[in-house]
Amino acid sequence: MSSAPSAAPGAVRQGHLALDAEALYAELLRGVRALRGPQTQLAGIASGGAWLAERLQRDLGLAGPAGVLSSAMHRDDFAQRGLACSAQTTLPFDVNGADILLLDDVLYTGRTIRAVLNELFDYGRPASVRLAVLVDRGGRELPIQAEFAAARVLLPPTQSLSLARAVDGAFHFDVKEV
Repeated sequence: MSSAPSAAPGAVRQGHLALDAEALYAELLRGVRALRGPQTQLAGIASGGAWLAERLQRDLGLAGPAGVLSSAMHRDDFAQRGLACSAQTTLPFDVNGADILLLDDVLYTGRTIRAVLNELFDYGRPASVRLAVLVDRGGRELPIQAEFAAARVLLPPTQSLSLARAVDGAFHFDVKEV
């Protein structure tokens, strides 16, 4: 991704890196179209991934709601975080034998994906699970990789990157020092 003299509305400017969440969403939509088959079910990780899955479900013209998966009960840092996210798992489809496309906003260490896979398997045994993300920021601690990433960026471990959603539904990124 090349830098531009000025960042687009909704973009995060990080040094010479500009991340435009809406432009990356358009790329994710293109990638998901290529990945999904007629029986593929979408499920997003709360909260950013769930927002993506909800919008993809609508933009792809798919019937019914997308699934939402919470990582809260299977996190390895549950003692420190507790129930950090208020969203609960909702899967409006039978998990057994399903082809599931899991969606998340930012892939970092892989620990959230591990927790969500444990949650998913509490509901049944899917035929396949693939992962698509808006941003892969590297820094993996577990051998987890997205089948599709709209962007790959490197951020220092002192920064967190997350998707945010405006009242009108437009996406943008929040970058914070941790």
